[in-house]
Amino acid sequence: MAAASASASSAAIPNPSSAFSTASSTTRSPLSILRPSFSFSLRPSPRQSLQISCSTNSKSTAAASPSVITIDSSHSIPRFSPDEPRKGADILVEALEREGVTDVFAYPGGASMEIHQALTRSRTIRNVLPRHEQGGVFAAEGYARSSGKPGVCIATSGPGATNLVSGLADALLDSVPLVAITGQVPRRMIGTDAFQETPIVEVTRSITKHNYLVLDVDDIPRVVKEAFHLATSGRPGPVLIDIPKDIQQQLAVPDWECEMKLPGYLARLPKPPCQSNLEVITRFISESKKPVLYVGGGCLNSSQELSKFVELTGIPVASTLMGLGAFPVSDELSLSMLGMHGTVYANYAVEHSDLLLAFGVRFDDRVTGKLEAFASRAKIVHIDIDPAEIGKNKQPHASVCGDVKLALQGINELLESKDSKSKLDFKAWREELNEQKMKYPLTYKTFGEAIPPQHAIQVLDELTNGEAIISTGVGQHQMWAAQHYKYKKPRQWLTSAGLGAMGFGLPAAMGAAVANPGAVVVDIDGDGSFIMNVQELATIRVENLPVKIMLLNNQHLGMVVQWEDRFYKANRAHTYLGDPSRESEIFPNMLKFAEACGIPASRVTRIADLRAAIQKMLDTPGPYLLDVIVPHQEHVLPMIPSGGSFKDVITEGDGRTKY
Repeated sequence: MAAASASASSAAIPNPSSAFSTASSTTRSPLSILRPSFSFSLRPSPRQSLQISCSTNSKSTAAASPSVITIDSSHSIPRFSPDEPRKGADILVEALEREGVTDVFAYPGGASMEIHQALTRSRTIRNVLPRHEQGGVFAAEGYARSSGKPGVCIATSGPGATNLVSGLADALLDSVPLVAITGQVPRRMIGTDAFQETPIVEVTRSITKHNYLVLDVDDIPRVVKEAFHLATSGRPGPVLIDIPKDIQQQLAVPDWECEMKLPGYLARLPKPPCQSNLEVITRFISESKKPVLYVGGGCLNSSQELSKFVELTGIPVASTLMGLGAFPVSDELSLSMLGMHGTVYANYAVEHSDLLLAFGVRFDDRVTGKLEAFASRAKIVHIDIDPAEIGKNKQPHASVCGDVKLALQGINELLESKDSKSKLDFKAWREELNEQKMKYPLTYKTFGEAIPPQHAIQVLDELTNGEAIISTGVGQHQMWAAQHYKYKKPRQWLTSAGLGAMGFGLPAAMGAAVANPGAVVVDIDGDGSFIMNVQELATIRVENLPVKIMLLNNQHLGMVVQWEDRFYKANRAHTYLGDPSRESEIFPNMLKFAEACGIPASRVTRIADLRAAIQKMLDTPGPYLLDVIVPHQEHVLPMIPSGGSFKDVITEGDGRTKY
């Protein structure tokens, strides 16, 4: 039997007679009953991808498919002679080596022991042992986000596999290339409620780009090859491979020359942009008086082309949370971040623009607020690699479904050939926006010796020259880090944007440190987020990863407190994280967590001592935790309330004021 595979969106395998879908999780049989799979989706989905399939004749299907890709495997180091049988687990590890994998984040268990045994025989793959599977998947994300290469995590069956769920959902929403591998109970036990059995293919169907249940050891080379191609091509995303233990133990001789069987997917990958569409965009630009760029995570791989486009046109740039760093934040044409907690001038630019160039974005609700009011005066140009995003939330006047990098290259060539730089004049528009910058800068107040959290991030930016890799948890500290650190390049900024998963910051920094040895990596975290994966301090210490943790500790769930202050008359509903019986003390004592793991740490409470404390953190070799005590009354401003528009923007006030 071939590998059974599953995905979250519309069908891409055109021959229903040779493809079957796995049974639902309610099926109770040693092997899941197979049902027909059709070449259309049975329910609407916002993403284009593949249906579950189980091919019964892999060789004939591959031969019939004209769309096949062979991956060069010359860089792997063979441990077996070509015709020597080896375990499925060894085939899996060698397949990972052939994909260029050098680091994995894997936590062992009964159903994945064979994979770990095989990893010990690898000469090229290092396993960074997380202390929780969620820490492992977030670390793999941090690795991928900071390097651009796919991250790999491995977990056992049952609870090990389900602990990956938040990370997979996060990677799907933020388009992060990820390959997750899970052990599964032996085939004969699938569907029997065996010990540590969960139908992880079914569980993750809607939160992965694609997933596989491997039912034939001979399919491992092809499945791994397909998984990496799917994770990294088109709109990147997570792919899961579920491998029963008996498959891991079965002996086989791998066929490394096997071809991928993704004819439908390959046929649907976006083509190079059409010249006529690009000419329409350049015409819109030439007719515009108040254009603005709205760039997102889809521009991270086209930073140079974006900078060239801005140089040619002089159009100001507003970034989404995911897009920070695609264009230097400190550039005079940068408007920084737009959206709910974006700058007033970025949101003003969108509100008053006559042309919105939306590149690599998805018109997320935290950016648009009230959809009807967003960019209501503007023509909209939307370029995105995912056809499902074009027109999903906001209907564009012109669109290109394709790679933003290729589209920008084509537009730049057209602009250069027409000598558009001398013809385009947006000086008056830039001056109007500069007035808004002067009128509404990002500001904060100081109160005696207390440390404003915004100030702490600004000092960190100064001392690292804006060149550190920054990860965050989720909450107020995340927004302040987005506002006040001046990102210079792509992949400096690692945050859980779409899902908003607390506990992301520390393991993501761990993954970034593995992917970028020698780089300065700082986790700007909040006490609520930090404690959710605090166990990863042990991994950081054991691996001696130089992760710096700047903890903005306000003893509260700060963002929820802010909403309580603004919209619930400051009624506290379980948002205090300290010890109510000892409110004058800092609880828990984060320094003790660091001490338990042998990590140097200190606490700073006075603004006068802050700069020296941050400098000491940066100068100390290896990991370090700095507990920065900040007031819980601070609010993230500006703020456009959920579902609001630019006219509703809030620029004043904090928790010291009654509303």
